[in-house]
Amino acid sequence: MTRTWKVDLHAHTIYSRDCLTRPEALIERARARGLDKIAITEHNNLTGALVCKALAPELVIVGEEIKTTHGELIAYFVREEVPKGLSPEETIRRLRDQGAVISVPHPLDSLRSSAMGRENVLAIMEQVDALEVRNARCVRARDNLDAAELARAHGKLVTAGSDAHTLAEVGRCYVTMPIFEDTPESFLAALRHAQPQGTESPFWPHFASTYAKWRKRFFPVALEGYA
Repeated sequence: MTRTWKVDLHAHTIYSRDCLTRPEALIERARARGLDKIAITEHNNLTGALVCKALAPELVIVGEEIKTTHGELIAYFVREEVPKGLSPEETIRRLRDQGAVISVPHPLDSLRSSAMGRENVLAIMEQVDALEVRNARCVRARDNLDAAELARAHGKLVTAGSDAHTLAEVGRCYVTMPIFEDTPESFLAALRHAQPQGTESPFWPHFASTYAKWRKRFFPVALEGYA
């Protein structure tokens, strides 16, 4: 029987503006939850992912969640930070130039302004590798089901993740997939056999993100210890 890994493909740390989770705490939690890999996908920066990778190179996938002019994209094995505010097409071009694997996070989330929505996803469907079909922060489970149906209809690979902004969320949603090497090519090949697992989180973590943004606004968090 082929051994599989449990992989959370969407998580944040204090390097995202709406999160207060310290890198070492997230790593400890990921191991406690039995994760074999976790993708650190900060909003519009690579710093947190690189910090986590240095702390736990065998555990962490370096990723980035990028806000485009028409919703967010998420990428894995990112080597160069891609700035926010570009078109989806230009964002994808920059990610392709560095060999990253590209997915669309929470694509049909009806309550999240950062979601691309069906029309925008269809416009770039042929340019991305996968759709995130189980995001634990999708309040309406139907939105995840609709994303899965859209992926099936277009023959796309699937990803899943907790979208954790608090420690309690880590590993809520994930994929089981074959073991892969620490390269985008090996990861992409294994992703073809990925199976989404897990359940959506309750609504309260969204309040935690709002609190994190307000706290950082009035009480800036020192990050020097990770430089």
